[in-house]
Formats: sequence, C-alpha cells, structure tokens
Amino acid sequence: MSVRESKAELARHSPVSVIIPTYNRAAFLDGAIASVLGQHYPGFELLVVDDGSDDGTAELVAAWQRRLAAEDGGAGRLRYFYQANAGPAAARNLGIREARYELLAFLDSDDRWRPEKLALQVAALAAAQEVPLAHTEEVWWRRGRWLNQKKRHRKAGGDIFARSLELCLIGMSTVLLRRQVLAEIGLFDESLPCCEDYDLWLRLTARHPVLLVDQPLTEKHGGRPDQVSVQHRVGMDRYRIAALGKLLAGGGLNPEQERLVQRELARKCRIYGQGCQKHGRRQEAAHYLQLAAAMES
Repeated sequence: MSVRESKAELARHSPVSVIIPTYNRAAFLDGAIASVLGQHYPGFELLVVDDGSDDGTAELVAAWQRRLAAEDGGAGRLRYFYQANAGPAAARNLGIREARYELLAFLDSDDRWRPEKLALQVAALAAAQEVPLAHTEEVWWRRGRWLNQKKRHRKAGGDIFARSLELCLIGMSTVLLRRQVLAEIGLFDESLPCCEDYDLWLRLTARHPVLLVDQPLTEKHGGRPDQVSVQHRVGMDRYRIAALGKLLAGGGLNPEQERLVQRELARKCRIYGQGCQKHGRRQEAAHYLQLAAAMES
C-alpha cells in the first residue's frame, strides 16, 4: 500500500472535525482556512464559528465555499456558524456540538498548520488508542518575527499534569482530541473569558496521559492587541486561580495531585495578591493573600 493509499484508508476510518472560532479576524482567517484545506489528509470537515464578527468574516467564508464548490463540489466540507459574541469558549463549544466526527481538532483563526499536521497526528493517535489527546510542537511568531521559546515552554507527552499547573503546556492550535473524553471531563468553561484552555487541559491531564507528536507542525502568531491573552494580560492569573479552585472543589484528584494543586494555588494567590497590593487594590489583595495563607496552613 502506498503512503497516499494509507492516508486515504486512515481518513475513511478516522475523519476529523476541525473547529476554528473567530471574531473580527477576516484578515487572518483566510490564511487559517487555507492551511486546513491544504492538509495532506483528506478526511476532515472544517467548521468556522463566527463569534459575532462585523468585519466581513461571513463573506470571506462564503467565498471559500463558492471556490470549493467550483473546484470539486466540496463546499460541504466547509461549514459556517454564527453566534452573538460570547467568547472563545462558547464558540468552541458550539463547534463541538455541531461537529460530525469523533476526532476534534482546534485552530485559532490567526494560527496556521503545516501541511502534514493532521496526517501525522491522526496516525500517531491511531497507534495509541488509550490516549485521548495528541498535541504537537509549535513555532512562535510575534509581530512577524520568529520567537525563541523558553525551556519551560517545551512540550511533553505522558503524565504532564504537574507541569501543567504552572502554565498551559498544550497549545490550543496543536490539539487533536477524542470527543468521547469530553463526556467525562466536560466542555470549555464559558464563564472564563480567557485561560479556558488551561482549565480544560488540567481536567484532562489529571485523569489521562497525552501524546506528543514531537515536530513543529503548528505556527502560532501573537503580539497583537486583539488577542484575548493580550487583552487579559493584566490579572490573567485570577482566571487560572479560578480554574485551580474549581479543580480542587470537583474532587477526583489523588492525594499527590491535591497537594500539588494546593501548592500552586497558594503560589498564584500570593503572587496575584502582592500585585494587587502594589497597584493599590487593597480589598482584592487581602482576598487573595488570605486564600494563599489558607492553602499554606
């Protein structure tokens, strides 16, 4: 069997629903769509979830659908959904509910995939049936310039729960996920305006190992003021604190995991509380410093 036939056979048995949430990013969305449609893996559908854009996003997607229909009758591979602005977690959840397939992949509308991303990742996950999630290495770009990643950001496979407590180690645009695990751990938390990925991956890695495809198959573009991580850069840790508190309250952690979560929660509360003190937010500072003290007692 040739490599092309192998990919086609795998695609018949392992089709993927690719979900792109977007909000007023028509200028970047075009490249994201192109990077999905240019995959060397035939078995996928692409869902664009428009989170209330007013910048011509709908027209851009419609143009792609017309192009696909004219080329090969494949307009149905690209599906468009619109919702009133509710944030990226809600947009991804809508995509999950509308997805046709068991394997789910996510791509932020300003990121890009390299052409072999889906093919290599699906094959890797197919060979590890006990693992619910595969992610890849990333290349980072900031304002058009390549950014060298720090050692602490290095990806890993296996049990990564302890390392994931400090920071989010799974890049959203790198993920291929078995849908069935979401019935166990839940969907993205729509009450979180950011760090919803940190929250979901902690719930997953507390129970399951993950698989790393150790190749830079995803290109992440950052450094712009429209990005959620930039908009919430000041005070972002309070959303991570909320995720950790929810994780503790939900139970299901083993004693060592519970100890690690309490330690990281105390650390984050102390750092955030000290930052609030520095900026004169005394009531907020007192709240988080009291939480830190309670965790450390």
